[in-house]
Amino acid sequence: MAGWNLWHGCRKLSEGCRHCYVYRQDAQWEQDASQVRKTAAFNLPVRRDRTGRYKIPPGETIYTCFTSDFFVEEADVWRDDAWAMIRERSDCTFLIITKRIDRAAVCLPADWGDGWPHVVLCCTCETQERADYRLPIYLSLPLRWREVICEPLLERLDLSRYLATGRIDSVWCGGESGSEARVCDYDWVLDLRRQCVDAGVEFRFRQTGARLRKEGQVYRIRRQFQHSQARKAGIDSLAKK
Repeated sequence: MAGWNLWHGCRKLSEGCRHCYVYRQDAQWEQDASQVRKTAAFNLPVRRDRTGRYKIPPGETIYTCFTSDFFVEEADVWRDDAWAMIRERSDCTFLIITKRIDRAAVCLPADWGDGWPHVVLCCTCETQERADYRLPIYLSLPLRWREVICEPLLERLDLSRYLATGRIDSVWCGGESGSEARVCDYDWVLDLRRQCVDAGVEFRFRQTGARLRKEGQVYRIRRQFQHSQARKAGIDSLAKK
């Protein structure tokens, strides 16, 4: 697993951005996280060592643009070069999560076809309103893989009509982190899991968030335990074969 933050900074777009961790981190250094800038790691996937081998070895999953949004408008001038590097590294898997799925169609490379098999383009939806706006667009795009990311999960979601299309491969969900985190209700998580199981779609509960409500009680969970506590719940479900 490797991280590739080729540009940094983003403009808040929807309710899920309210307590963005990038803004929290940048504020500690008195930096403006709304300013999008190219990073020194821009060419990381194609860097080579002294022997001529790629520094990121074949077979790695590269988590792409986690301190910005891959489709943010300010990065349009750099995106063709980014696609060229992704094209070159077809021996790796690139995971891209976006809140700007409505920009994807005009930002995909000319040779995208029905999707590059080594690129997993994920769509986020934190509320029902965002799900109903983004997921029809997401389902209309030519993609090999579709993963829906419900983080932070801010309310109960009904994704059943989208899951029923058979075109979504997996759903991830999790609560919000940080001192100002909004509550994630475990019942919302279980209901989303039920929808996925009914549709034969893989489901993953990735993190509890900082405030998890279960059976009417709100639990405060420290950051270092949010992923492990979600795993301990044991509710991840694989897709039907």
